[in-house]
Amino acid sequence: MIRPIRFCLLAMALGLAACTASAPVRHYTLLTPQGAIQPPGAPARFVIEVLPVSVPEYLNQPQLVVRQDDSGMLAVLDDERWLEPLDEEIRNALSAQLVDDLGTQDVAGLSWPGDAQVIRVKLQIRRLDAWPGKRVQLEAGWTLADARKPGNARLVCHGRFEEAASDGYPALVQAQQRLIAALARQIGQDATTWSASPQAKCGLSKAP
Repeated sequence: MIRPIRFCLLAMALGLAACTASAPVRHYTLLTPQGAIQPPGAPARFVIEVLPVSVPEYLNQPQLVVRQDDSGMLAVLDDERWLEPLDEEIRNALSAQLVDDLGTQDVAGLSWPGDAQVIRVKLQIRRLDAWPGKRVQLEAGWTLADARKPGNARLVCHGRFEEAASDGYPALVQAQQRLIAALARQIGQDATTWSASPQAKCGLSKAP
């Protein structure tokens, strides 16, 4: 009788351990792998200063926040998390993509080089929706200003972007990386044309 009792106790202990063991937490970043970045064209004649990014509070969580359907119901994924706060993830990814696309430097927090034009980039994320296995959508507004001429003209723009997303959360984050890359390309184009001509308009529809 002793052996069966011991065996049952061991099985119960193993069962309880399996029930209490938590799933591994996976961490993600919006920074695009270096190998996926396209070689830049002619270097820009200006440097950029990417300011902190504004993100809706309901999105600025350690966990990934996704839509379950089109009813407005959201899911907060405790086991799928950002490596840094989401606003910092977006700012860092945007900065890295702009630097590579434009062949320039982000001087945020640094001394400005010589007399080069400094274009200040202010980004506001209005929506960052994700439907796992379906698509991701981004709506944002951005302002470009000459940091050496405070109070002068600014360019105010906005845009909407969408990417298909395959199954799985890694694929969902990759789609979000592509969204940020598309956003950075548009901001880079706007900065280039506006730097050359202050009368230039946004490449996308102008913000209200």
